[in-house]
Amino acid sequence: MHFRFLIAWYDKVLAWSKHPRAPWYLGLISFVDASVFPISPLFMLLPMSFANPRRSFHFALIAIISSFIGGMVGYALGFFAFEVFINPFINWMGYVGYYQMALQWFQTWGFWAILIGCLSPIIPYKIFTISAGVMQLDFGWFLVASIIGRSLRFLLIAAFICWGGPKVAPLLRKTLVKITDYQS
Repeated sequence: MHFRFLIAWYDKVLAWSKHPRAPWYLGLISFVDASVFPISPLFMLLPMSFANPRRSFHFALIAIISSFIGGMVGYALGFFAFEVFINPFINWMGYVGYYQMALQWFQTWGFWAILIGCLSPIIPYKIFTISAGVMQLDFGWFLVASIIGRSLRFLLIAAFICWGGPKVAPLLRKTLVKITDYQS
């Protein structure tokens, strides 16, 4: 499935990253990304951090906290509202294969599946939060894996930006264009 619509969303979120309220937008996108929204908070975190590398760890902390709270909402959605709301959404977004993979991972690895899901750049985190709720993974272990995984992901990105600075910024759009098979 081609996700060309992501290019338009990326451009919109990139514009938001320059707004004075960008940290609030980052928090909101991080929150909803962990439960339902199909765009990664990285699309705000990266440009905000490129513009101000010294604040990249501050921005990462916003993403960590918001994503963690959003993950709890995703878990609750999977636990309480899978058939009514989430299953149709998964089908609409074309995430069925990812969802089935996540379920299989939970059956095999449990806690480790969430940790991997928190770090994966390929499979959306929301798939793991929802699947954890559907599978009724122990909520305490879910929280531990989520906070460790999301912290590692966002703090490593902040460290990379502090190290590489704005010169790595053009790689973001180039990579997104390749992933989405976008033809301008």
